[in-house]
Order: sequence, then C-alpha cells, then structure tokens
Amino acid sequence: MKVGFIGLGIMGKPMCKNLIKAGYEVVVCDFNKASVEEIVGCGAIGAENGAAVAAQCEVIITMVPNSPHVRAAALGAGGIAEGAKPGTILIDMSSIDPTESKAIGAELAKKGIEMIDAPVSGGEPKAIDGTLSVMVGGKKELFDKYYDLLMVMAGSVVYVGELGAGNIAKLANQIIVAVNIAAVSEALTLAKKAGADPELVYQAIKGGLAGSNVMNAKVPMMLERNFKPGFKIELHIKDLNNALNAGHAVSAPLPLTGQLMEIMQGLKADGYEKEDHSSIVKYYEKISNITVES
Repeated sequence: MKVGFIGLGIMGKPMCKNLIKAGYEVVVCDFNKASVEEIVGCGAIGAENGAAVAAQCEVIITMVPNSPHVRAAALGAGGIAEGAKPGTILIDMSSIDPTESKAIGAELAKKGIEMIDAPVSGGEPKAIDGTLSVMVGGKKELFDKYYDLLMVMAGSVVYVGELGAGNIAKLANQIIVAVNIAAVSEALTLAKKAGADPELVYQAIKGGLAGSNVMNAKVPMMLERNFKPGFKIELHIKDLNNALNAGHAVSAPLPLTGQLMEIMQGLKADGYEKEDHSSIVKYYEKISNITVES
C-alpha cells in the first residue's frame, strides 16, 4: 500500500517516519521544504502538492494545524481532490472543528472520495515512539480496513462513531488536559507560597487519586523550567476555540474551558504562545509573584 502524508510538523514528521520504518511506501508534501527533504532522506517520495500525492496513493493522511488547512489540503487549488481517483480515502489526523470534518467529508464524497477523522493525543514524545492515542470517526468498515495502518503510529486506536466523532472526542481530551495542567499549576503555586517544596509535594501525591499522565508529563517540565514544545500553547488555544464553538452549537456550557481559554490568551499576550502548554504555570507564577521550582 502506498500512503500519502501531507503535513510534516512537530507531530506529522515522526508519525511519517514510523510509517516508513514499518515498510510502507510513503509520498509526502509540505510547505516546509527542509522537512520534506528530511523525510525523503528517510526513504519517502517527495511530491509538489496534494494533488500529486493523491495521484499516486489510495490512502492519504493529513496532519495540519486547523480546519482551514484541512479544507485547503483537501479541496483547494493543487489539493487532494484534484488528483484523487474515486475510491481514494482521506484520513485526517489533524485536530479540527467536527462540523468542518463533516462539511469537508460531504464535499469529498461528491467526488467519490471517502474521509475519516482520526485526531491524536500524546504530543511529540508519543508521536516519536509510536504510542499515540487515536480517536476515529467515519464509516466502521473504513476504520476496520485502516486499523493496522493507524496502529503503526499508535498505542491505541478507538472507533468513536460517525464522521466528526473523532474530533469531538479530541476536543473532550483537550478540555481535560488543559484543566488538569491548570489544576496542577494552581496546586504547586499553593505549595510554593506556603513554603513547601513543589517537587516533594508532587512526589507525595502522584501515586494517589490526584495522579495522572498529565501530571507526570508536565510537572517535571515545570520544575526544570523546560518549556520546549511538545504541544504549543497556540495549538491548544486553537483546540479550545473549536471546543467552545462546538459547545455553543449544541448548547453545552463549558465554563472551565472558557476560563482556560482566557488564561492561555494571557500567556499568548506575554509572548509564550510557542511554548509547551505546561507554560500555564507561568500564568499562576505571574499573578502569585513566585516561581514554581524546588
């Protein structure tokens, strides 16, 4: 099977490398030519645009920042729809607005192109080691057909429902992650202000009910002052914006999501939008006038 891959950013590049390592023939394109050259050096075939990718592949994966980028990659000039044959499958692994997933899928269906949405969770570390969590929406038979392909990049691949359901699950995930990081930041700020060592507080509580994968991943980064992005603040802002839009569309109140959006907007105003979302701790540090470190 020849697989197309469009989008070679922080997540897409290691995901693509794992496909190549697994023996898939991969055709790639990206606006970043250096990234294309790197992946071609790993054994991929470079292509000029999405249409050129689609002309060579029966299945194409997109991993791009947001809804407009998926629409452009799929339906824009030089996009997938221009080069794809009827029966081609688009697996969109980007995190986008679920209503756009449905709309893009409907446009592609007019051209005989199927689509499933399969956003991921786990950040750069899990993209590198191939243990991402993948949430899939679309036809069940397509999920079954491409399950093994997705598992090359993942530790778990779960079918959620119809097209768009994958992104609904991802938005739920992003709400929980953001609120969890904020809760950890708030708690460690309390510990520091009260004179306790944040590192020791973390060690004391991580094995109990408060412990979580988020805590274990992000607290060491906070304490070490390492904010190299595994997942950028600006991308989490994008996800929370999509969550708020989706919530408003179905009259689902999201008060905690709204608060986290304002916290992240504050971080963006302070110039931290390119940093890891563990930088949420910097919001608490600013308003508390302390630094959370041992």
